[in-house]
Amino acid sequence: MSCASITVEKVLSPREYEFIDEFCGQRQGIENLPEIAAFLHQNFGVALTLDPDIVSGYAADSSNLPARAEALARPEDEREAAAVLRAARAAKIPVTLSGGRSNLTGSATAEGGIVLSTASFREPAIRIDVDGREVTAPVNIILEDLREQVLKETGNRLYYPVDPTSRGDAWVGGTIACNASGFIPGEIGATREWVEALDVLLPDGTRISTRRGRHISENGRFILIDNGRETVWPVPTYPRPAIKNASGPYSSPDGRIDLIDMFIGSEGIFGLVTGCTLKLATCPETYLDLFFSLPDENRALAFYQYLDRVLSGNLSSLSAFEYFGVNSRNYMDHRERLFFKDNQVAIYLQIPTTAAELKTQTELWFNRILEAGCDIEAEAVILLDTPPKRRLFMEARHSMPANALEIIQRYRTYTIMTDALVPPAAFAEFLDFIHTRLQQEKIDYLSFGHLGDCHLHFTLLPRRETLESAARLYDQIIAKAVELGGVYSGEHGTGKRKRKDFLVLYDENAIGQLKNCKAAVDPDLLLNRGNIFVP
Repeated sequence: MSCASITVEKVLSPREYEFIDEFCGQRQGIENLPEIAAFLHQNFGVALTLDPDIVSGYAADSSNLPARAEALARPEDEREAAAVLRAARAAKIPVTLSGGRSNLTGSATAEGGIVLSTASFREPAIRIDVDGREVTAPVNIILEDLREQVLKETGNRLYYPVDPTSRGDAWVGGTIACNASGFIPGEIGATREWVEALDVLLPDGTRISTRRGRHISENGRFILIDNGRETVWPVPTYPRPAIKNASGPYSSPDGRIDLIDMFIGSEGIFGLVTGCTLKLATCPETYLDLFFSLPDENRALAFYQYLDRVLSGNLSSLSAFEYFGVNSRNYMDHRERLFFKDNQVAIYLQIPTTAAELKTQTELWFNRILEAGCDIEAEAVILLDTPPKRRLFMEARHSMPANALEIIQRYRTYTIMTDALVPPAAFAEFLDFIHTRLQQEKIDYLSFGHLGDCHLHFTLLPRRETLESAARLYDQIIAKAVELGGVYSGEHGTGKRKRKDFLVLYDENAIGQLKNCKAAVDPDLLLNRGNIFVP
């Protein structure tokens, strides 16, 4: 039975919380960090580093946004992290949470204050419940390492299905923070679908432990109970497009939200996730991997519609439905071995199957592809059935960003990448708008992404003379996506880079709701300040 009342847990003793409040409350402001650092080290064993050369190495993520921080905390456990959070709250010093720092949106880029890195957290052993099909894991483990360990320990019987492109770099905690998604189309490809339980440190250094279904808000609010004192915690209720969505925290117009969903995709503004339990799925025995090229994007869109009909809308039965769109071929290694003749775009399909059914499924899918009516020739279909073929494909796939970077370095500018998507009915119109405007502005670009979700990334490669127009065009693309019922972010989140995009999708009322929601647990809006909205 679920309820809206949440009893917070103490990580420190009541006297320790009081001790921190008394000392740090009298030393508010960045200028008092040396005294606070000495206090935390002496009383809690926390190493709060003030050396600018060390701090700067943790202050920025992969977004390349400007970073600034005055101190770095590397707690080894929840107790030390709770002490840092409580001290920062009492001293009114902002704290930016940092993990693997693979973020592209600046959510882990500090804009002053303390960086709290989970890099030194002592990792508890991964625990797998085979019968319950769950894994309890630390948050500071690389996602791909977790996936491989689950496969190994279950004898390839179970696996964790979320597989974003960055799984070799992203930490589990980061994927929860932005609701990362992978190749599987639909909701089951996103992190939210697979999170079963979370441990979270609130900004005041207390803890919440919850499982899905245990705490559900009522009348648009939770009630936090701390030593008999009740705090009303309102939840966001602004409308949220019902498509693949990593555009800001979860919201629900009816005011009913599972507490788990308050933290997934919230980019650390409500608390620090310190532990998680993730659901597992039965691992397919094997896969059928197919790569085929098509003459142009119109045929690729026609194939998407055809396959959606053939599978009765169940595109999530595929393990991958990826697209290499306009100009991708020009930036791809091994293109002469992958693209047939002058075909300009390509699709990669991965279909889970069994060893016994592999031959039958291969014949079935070859026929499906050739019978799609999309001018796909048999010679254009490549069966990736050997390690060398798969390796060739993966090298080609990963070569595009590297080759694009080489071009942009030559231009001495920077890439601008979209993460927007729209509902299927508006997909063709959206793509036509983007291609037309890019060509009008004479901006180099390539497009690729998740065709199964109508979610393509356009990577703009502006020259110096087109840099301003490229930035304006990005804003036009976001506005068009919203106009068509879409969102600005399908998988990368908001962070600090896309704060203005949040306002385009939602409005100032949504910002007001988030501020009220955050203020209930973080009155001075100190934790991950600047993510999603400016305080």
